[in-house]
Amino acid sequence: MGSSVAVLALVVALGSLALLLLAGPGTRMAWWTFRTGLGLLGYAAYGGIAAVALAVIGIVLGLLFGGRVLVAGLALLVGLAAFVPPYLFHRTARALPPIHDISTDTDDPPRFVAIAPLRKDAANPMEYGGPEVAAQQHRAYPDLRPATLPEPPPRAFERAVAAARAQGWEIVDAAPAEGRIEATDTTSWFGFKDDVVLRVRPEGTGSRVDVRSLSRVGRGDVGKNAARIRAYLRALGS
Repeated sequence: MGSSVAVLALVVALGSLALLLLAGPGTRMAWWTFRTGLGLLGYAAYGGIAAVALAVIGIVLGLLFGGRVLVAGLALLVGLAAFVPPYLFHRTARALPPIHDISTDTDDPPRFVAIAPLRKDAANPMEYGGPEVAAQQHRAYPDLRPATLPEPPPRAFERAVAAARAQGWEIVDAAPAEGRIEATDTTSWFGFKDDVVLRVRPEGTGSRVDVRSLSRVGRGDVGKNAARIRAYLRALGS
């Protein structure tokens, strides 16, 4: 009995881990929609916790009546590996506001121009959501502020472009006369495409750089756009 439960636990654990490992790459390769990919994360979590429960039973039965305790122990580890990442993902998603458009200037967000045709099939509009979205952003990410550089706008623009390239973004347009840089960033796991627009303006004897990051799909972004802006501002200031 203990051996059968241990083997079943391992089969469930391996199947759940496979769902976890396929969820992102399958979405990236367009085998299914992003909603299906996110759904697979949920199934992986449920399967993982089921495998853990079966593994614990298998370990207890194995110790009491003899059985494949090592197999059950392996199932326990694999089940946890399948459960923990999606659990943390969903916990983070629930803790953050369901917004996907983040800007260092919520009163006058930088506007997309060149990227507009690339977003014609995007589920999320380019128009900023207004005061309600701004209020949610300020509560969740109060640290996001524009960058101030000592260089005049032409030099600050060059610095902003270089920092964008260093992030691995695909530069779609760089318009020095308008102080506008547009780029697209593709997430590594699911392959989501998020668009970024940078705006360089004079401020005092230097320049101000604002950043806006907008997801093409998804109601919430699990903090990805804010993290992207933080990473960019760190690179810009270094």
